[in-house]
Amino acid sequence: MTQGSVVVVGSANVDLVVEVPRHPKGGETILGGDLRRTPGGKGANQAVAAARAGGADTTFAGALGTDESAGLLLASLERAGVRTDQVSRVDAPTGTALITVSPDGENAIVVAPGANARLELTPGHVQRIAHADVVLAQLEIPLDVVRAAAAARRPGAVMALNAAPSRDLPADVWNALDLLIVNEYEAADLAQTRGGPGELAAVLLERVPAVVITLGAEGSLVAERGREPVRVPGIRVEAVDTTGAGDTFCGVLAAALARGQALPEAARRAGVAAALAVTRPGAQDAVPAAAEVEEAS
Repeated sequence: MTQGSVVVVGSANVDLVVEVPRHPKGGETILGGDLRRTPGGKGANQAVAAARAGGADTTFAGALGTDESAGLLLASLERAGVRTDQVSRVDAPTGTALITVSPDGENAIVVAPGANARLELTPGHVQRIAHADVVLAQLEIPLDVVRAAAAARRPGAVMALNAAPSRDLPADVWNALDLLIVNEYEAADLAQTRGGPGELAAVLLERVPAVVITLGAEGSLVAERGREPVRVPGIRVEAVDTTGAGDTFCGVLAAALARGQALPEAARRAGVAAALAVTRPGAQDAVPAAAEVEEAS
């Protein structure tokens, strides 16, 4: 199995996290715990997971401001072994996420995109993408950037989209994808129907060759055209903080595919990594090392 290479095109945010007894209702003020300031953002989280837990050669292509928050994010990416030479610096605040975490580990998130909304692919980005085995994007960045990333990949490379946060996708974006990674809520939004994971996957396979639907503690469903769907069981753990669990799954999945694993096996490894991540607070700080994933697999 080779190391493989992944380019993650996506967002980077500083997470402002407060533990709360419960999530507030509209118009309500509640008292929470101490504020934590940690590195996050779907793209950066997934890049950290691909490099640290997935073991792939990983580049992050994203945009940061020139503020103090940018330094926090760059340091975290570099500690994880992510290549940061394709990070753009723009005249905008670095993205910020406001996160509340309840005692059961569930989170509620509001994102101020900042620099993420100014991301544009440079010739350097395009050149790095053209040499990647897997290109992974999300929807916290402009849709035009996702289009450009898909167009830049080499023949045979996998274009994967974690369609989060959920939004309508035009036909040209659907046609550019090889793999869609979504949770049940996002799957229902994109399928424009309700039903079980198998029913949702069947609808989505009409638009994309392969789908992975994550099911939280229940694991995931892997569906590929022309093959029987595979249910990948989850691992039972005591959740502390679910922030970034889905991102850990996506990053490790991309890395495993880049290293030559089949999609169901890649999903199994990704599920183990995500389960370990929810036992720790934070997003990037919670991503396990590759050795931990191997031991728990």
